Amino acid sequence: QVQLVESGGGLVQAGGSLRLSCAASGVSFFSLNGMYWYRQSPGKQRDWIAGITSGGSTNYADSVKGRFTISRDNAKNAVYLQMNSLKPDDTAVYYCKVYVSGSGDFWGQGIQVSVSS
Repeated sequence: QVQLVESGGGLVQAGGSLRLSCAASGVSFFSLNGMYWYRQSPGKQRDWIAGITSGGSTNYADSVKGRFTISRDNAKNAVYLQMNSLKPDDTAVYYCKVYVSGSGDFWGQGIQVSVSS
């Protein structure tokens, strides 16, 4: 059973930084393909914000490009999201998602990020 555990969220002032982590268990790194971060604000849909392939290629939503950086550590089955220059609009529950070969998508439980003005 694939499980994802997120950590690193919290409350930060505008302009500050946070680093989210997501560790996957129950899966070998051979099977982990794309790893992604999404976020959902109250009353809004869940939006994709960043992705990284097994080869390390990255892609970002325009709303976070230049401020957020996604990375992965295949030895730890982990994906990270470094968030800089945070804004109140970045306040949301952040979710990681991984695609596992032969099994499909798996989601983390979500972690709250709050940015005060």
